[in-house]
Amino acid sequence: MRHLIDPLDFTLEETYKLMDLADRIHDDPAAYQDVATRKRLASLFYEPSTRTRLSFEAAMMNLGGQVIGFPDGGVSSASKGETVADTIRIVSSYADIAAMRHPKEGAPLRASRYSRIPVINAGDGGHSHPTQTLLDMMTIRRRKGTLDGLTIGFCGDLKFGRTVHSLIKSLARCDNMKFVLISPEELRVPDYIISEVLEPRHIPYVETRSLEGALPDLDILYMTRVQRERFFNEEDYVRLKNSYVLNADKLALAPPDMAVLHPLPRVNEITLDVDDDPRAAYFEQATNGVYMRMALIMTLLGLKDPKTGEVAFPC
Repeated sequence: MRHLIDPLDFTLEETYKLMDLADRIHDDPAAYQDVATRKRLASLFYEPSTRTRLSFEAAMMNLGGQVIGFPDGGVSSASKGETVADTIRIVSSYADIAAMRHPKEGAPLRASRYSRIPVINAGDGGHSHPTQTLLDMMTIRRRKGTLDGLTIGFCGDLKFGRTVHSLIKSLARCDNMKFVLISPEELRVPDYIISEVLEPRHIPYVETRSLEGALPDLDILYMTRVQRERFFNEEDYVRLKNSYVLNADKLALAPPDMAVLHPLPRVNEITLDVDDDPRAAYFEQATNGVYMRMALIMTLLGLKDPKTGEVAFPC
């Protein structure tokens, strides 16, 4: 039995196989509608979520399975003091696989140590968001045809952005990558990303405060919101929340085939006049999340692909 707690839990080869399966589901979703009949997903969300929770639930139902769980820790026994370890012990008797979103870093990892079913980390604090990473990689590959040799700009909250941390760690395994890290000093990427991920692999990177200066050289622009819920005081949030705003005028500086990604929700960091630009990929990105999570559920449950008669890779 395997879990997905960190984006590096899967090898790069396994990640490509997952993306291949997600692409097949994308192209013919009807072929997969009964794959998980009588299987149950436990959706354990201890903090608010729209896209991640609903896409996990849609993914399981699209596979013919069922969903149980809770949308907020306040309506679970966590409000009575029940531990994550005890919750997953109980849930293991009710479901076949679990997706957990938790505000505390390491909570899904702890759950996996007590679980009798596969556990998927659906986001833990500011640490990691591996399924978002998988759908981001799927979207980039579908847009660019490859994950190698790209220059990717990350803009906004690079300090607390778990989607940024996860994606950098995964893409660092690809060939000939370059990263442009665009943020105010207070929200720059954590030092460990530089010292433990980029520098040991000799991956070129640039830290800058200028979005306009970076745009002409990018293959992908990954925008993020300044996350109010991660700040310790309102004053710092208000001061930094409008640091970067992508609009149509700024987008005119970018290459015609650059893609704009965003993990959503957005606040005001991408204006509405960008939505109709063919480079805007963020709603497509959210849609791809359903296909990728379908592929992940199938793989962790060991379900055969009706197109190939095989599982994506052994678990």
